[in-house]
Amino acid sequence: MRESLWIVDAFAHETLLFAGVGLLLGGIDDLLIDLVYIVRRILYGRRPRLTLATLAPPHTVGRIAVFVAAWDEVAVIGGMLSAAVERYEHDDYRIYVGLYPNDQATIDAAAAVAERDPRIRLVIGPRDGPTTKADCLNTLWKALRRDDARDDARTKAIVLHDAEDVVHAQELRVFDSLIDRYEVVQLPVLPLVNHGSRLVSGHYADEFAESHAKQIIVRTSLGAGMPLAGTGCAIAPEVLAMIAQARGGEPFDATSLTEDYELGLRLAELGARGIFARVATDDAGGVVAVRAYFPGTITTSVRQKTRWMTGIALAGWDRTGWASPRAFADHWMRMRDRRAPLAVVVLAVAYVAIPAWGTALLLHWQIGAAMPYPAPHPIAFVLLVANAALLVWRLAMRMIFTARSYGLREALWSLPRFLVGNLVSLIAAPRAVIVYIGMLRGAAPVWDKTRHEFPAGPADTDPLPSDRPQSIAAAG
Repeated sequence: MRESLWIVDAFAHETLLFAGVGLLLGGIDDLLIDLVYIVRRILYGRRPRLTLATLAPPHTVGRIAVFVAAWDEVAVIGGMLSAAVERYEHDDYRIYVGLYPNDQATIDAAAAVAERDPRIRLVIGPRDGPTTKADCLNTLWKALRRDDARDDARTKAIVLHDAEDVVHAQELRVFDSLIDRYEVVQLPVLPLVNHGSRLVSGHYADEFAESHAKQIIVRTSLGAGMPLAGTGCAIAPEVLAMIAQARGGEPFDATSLTEDYELGLRLAELGARGIFARVATDDAGGVVAVRAYFPGTITTSVRQKTRWMTGIALAGWDRTGWASPRAFADHWMRMRDRRAPLAVVVLAVAYVAIPAWGTALLLHWQIGAAMPYPAPHPIAFVLLVANAALLVWRLAMRMIFTARSYGLREALWSLPRFLVGNLVSLIAAPRAVIVYIGMLRGAAPVWDKTRHEFPAGPADTDPLPSDRPQSIAAAG
């Protein structure tokens, strides 16, 4: 009995120590981001906000091309296109929809809207789907280049959107203005909360509220490259043409699972000027942003997080490497991008260590004074207090940023959703490793899409619409 108890004690001690050190390092890393953000707010908080009212008029003219890649999106593509042409307040744009010859249902749904509006251009690629989103975007790029050459026209900006996005009426106006001064413009992404799946779909709202109101602002203010969200972003065609020239005519890397992330870093390496644009629509805190429903079930959320983790933290590390030696801020941010698998290991050990510690206490209590529980090491106590304080701080910051974008009710929901996000990551991490190993062995990347929903009613300005999402069955 004593030998078994010694084993339990040793296991509990070592796992608690490993988890404590790992959580402390991750917590300090996050705390540094918060401190940089706070200092920045103190130093620059009084600078005038960029608003629709103060937005400079565009200096140059040209058409804006909106790229929408669509594979198996029959349930949402019609609603998305209809909403876009109804909402957009801009005089010169064209929506390019990328389709696959073996996806007739999506072709028909998109064609039904295109027949009513000549600004929608359907482009059916040469290969059956699914390939990758980047491959579909390359097909749209080639179609755009042919159109510009035929019409002797100039495309001023290329905007990327997903097939489930709810676009903002004024976003093209923002892009039209800012693309005169920047080669890359990224808008905030504010996920819509599906009230029928508040815990799973809502944890995306919490993550993006913090990421797109704090982390990416810190990243760009430190001079690090700005990864793109793959939606709600505008890119100058000239810089895409530079990348295309180096890649045999295709600017998007068709072998990448996260072409948006890699493209943002690549554009920064080329010296492209980028801006994360939080353009206020009014004095009540509204911003020009992209809305969309994210996965609402554990299964679909795991699939999406698996793709992100594989493409950014694993395969992305191989593909993008590190920045130039003296780009310290870029090194820090890329390290943060790639820490997810290790953070999941630390989190998993922590979840194992807590019941192991409880079991050890229970066994010692049953034995009594014959074998008292060993006194904890002072370092263990310091780790416990420090990690508890960092956790409270982290949850407080999550609530603050969620409240800023979604209100107090959703901020309270962010507390249980923090655990849901951890659960999704714990399940996704081993799947990401398996996918990555398959890629190392030569498996071709494919478009492992998630299930998409589109609001049944207006959701353009309200991040918490009362309308329910349409019932859909799009494969993810």
